Amino acid sequence: MRTVGPGKKTYLLQLSSFFFLLSPAQAIVVYTDKEVYGAVGSRVTLHCSFWSSEWVSDDISFTWRYQPEGGRDAISIFHYAKGQPYIDEVGTFKERIQWVGDPQWKDGSIVIHNLDYSDNGTFTCDVKNPPDIVGKTSQVTLYVFEKVPTRYGVVLGAVIGGVLGVVLLVLLLFYVVRYCWLRRQAALQRRLSAMEKGKLHKPGKDTSKRGRQTPVLYAMLDHSRSTKAASEKKAKGLGESRKDKK
Repeated sequence: MRTVGPGKKTYLLQLSSFFFLLSPAQAIVVYTDKEVYGAVGSRVTLHCSFWSSEWVSDDISFTWRYQPEGGRDAISIFHYAKGQPYIDEVGTFKERIQWVGDPQWKDGSIVIHNLDYSDNGTFTCDVKNPPDIVGKTSQVTLYVFEKVPTRYGVVLGAVIGGVLGVVLLVLLLFYVVRYCWLRRQAALQRRLSAMEKGKLHKPGKDTSKRGRQTPVLYAMLDHSRSTKAASEKKAKGLGESRKDKK
């Protein structure tokens, strides 16, 4: 008879654990709000949803239990099974519970009407979706007030949102003003560049005109000099001829 060594035992345990993790059957997970607030005489919705590795079964069931504030025992106040809701007709929630859930949407929510101070307590939602029936329940605590107080978190969120809004508005104004200023500076720069180009072109034209006029002036001066020299030579020749005649 063969004996299995310690190393092989560890390997077999790891392998069995691996196949167990791959098993399609997983614990059902139920979700509810942590706290719910309501005013006397109003109504409140107790939300309950779930996640299951199985398709929604025809045998799915929802159960709501209630434990009064300061109480030890929890009592069943609502049950849904076989497609039918069963509401407590004799207890403290008689004719005050309404079924608003939809199993196909994995929703097992209920509504409690005409709230009273005696409704303060903890409500537990339990879901079974055969064959997925193993899992933890989820609890929501109900607080009933004469007037529903504003949550600190809501106020803080509103303040933070207002501050962020102001900051975003200031940044937007800053970028708009900066854009307009840069655009104006660019326009002024283009105008100055155009003016400088115009000034540079004008001296160039004058220089070209002067360059064209200079040869003409020199030609006129040469012509006048040559004419003067010819006249002087002619006058000198006439004077010599007169001397010869004498």
